[in-house]
Amino acid sequence: MDKPASLFTPVLIAGCVIMVISFAIRASFGVFQIPIADEFGWLRSEFSLAIAIQNLAWGIGQPLFGALAEKIGDRRAIVIGALTYAAGLVASSFAVTPGAHQFFEIFVGFGIAGTGFGVILAVVGRASSDEHRSMSLAIATAAGSAGQVFGAPVAEALLGVMSWQMVFLLFAGVILASLMVLPMMRVPVVATRSELEESMGQILGRAMRDPSYALIFLGFFSCGYQLAFITAHFPAFVTEMCGPIMPGGMLYNIGITSTSALGAVAISLIGLANIAGTLAAGWAGKRYSRKYLLAGIYAGRTIIAAAFILTPITPATVLLFSVSMGALWLATVPLTSGLVAHLYGLRYMGTLYGIVFFSHQLGSFLGVWLGGRMYDIYGDYTAVWWIGVGVGAFSAIVHLPIKEKRLVPA
Repeated sequence: MDKPASLFTPVLIAGCVIMVISFAIRASFGVFQIPIADEFGWLRSEFSLAIAIQNLAWGIGQPLFGALAEKIGDRRAIVIGALTYAAGLVASSFAVTPGAHQFFEIFVGFGIAGTGFGVILAVVGRASSDEHRSMSLAIATAAGSAGQVFGAPVAEALLGVMSWQMVFLLFAGVILASLMVLPMMRVPVVATRSELEESMGQILGRAMRDPSYALIFLGFFSCGYQLAFITAHFPAFVTEMCGPIMPGGMLYNIGITSTSALGAVAISLIGLANIAGTLAAGWAGKRYSRKYLLAGIYAGRTIIAAAFILTPITPATVLLFSVSMGALWLATVPLTSGLVAHLYGLRYMGTLYGIVFFSHQLGSFLGVWLGGRMYDIYGDYTAVWWIGVGVGAFSAIVHLPIKEKRLVPA
């Protein structure tokens, strides 16, 4: 009698380690916005454009790294991604003009693509049994949230004892150190007979002709818009818009003595809440319709964002928003990647999910860049928030017509 497959495989553990480190660094960039802009006298939109370009490069690089992993092997693709990530961080530490910083963020974005969702989730998905795949994808996604829990606070603490340039160099060393777990990531290509007989071009063509794939692509846009805008701008937003932290109050007594610290803690709290939310999404994705779960998540985000901007912004509402939005933060990722694997198989999951993820990063680019641009024009982020509410409602609607029945090739 065969032993039941284990959920926590070496591949899953190694993938989680890489995701934790990659996303801890990525989630910290919003903390650098004010120090870098103040040092060089840049407009808010100039640093925002650098982060926006990083997100766009991440989106462009995701299907490329997915295809590269399927061509030369997952581990080699991850090594290339980590080297590119580190090179981008090192180069960014020497940037003294907005143009240079924006250019070097292209390398950071490609590095995130090589060490992030597209490649890691495809490896984890192939290494998991059918029984555990939904939860394995959720655990790997939640690992990214675990990185977010401490990424921003650690960056904030490091900025108190060293320059932002030195923090970037330190982060470059850490991302290279994550490659030590690569020997654990050995997994054979798992595919059905029909998948092995189909070429990448045939499967891509089949997906591109399927309206459901187009709806998944369109629906993922708002996820990127909302997440990237909040990650990049929420610490600055909280610093400038939130009421003061009162001496002697609960937050003050636990070490949150300024709105700057509150902004970093808010990003961390989002990541902490999302660990539970993402694991819950993985559990539900095995039992319920993924498209209805995704529609519900986007509708929930829409309501939470609208309620937050309509109420007075205080430390209490910031923390409440962080927990509420965090519970839905990356819950879309295991459901979306699992839906792609369910509809089109595992053989070219990395490439197919990478293309869908490009839509996510188009939204990320717009959310980050538009946030900085509208701040420079209007002096606040209100308009950008309401755009996020609108695209969230759009994503909730477009997921409803998706057909979850797998298309089997003739």
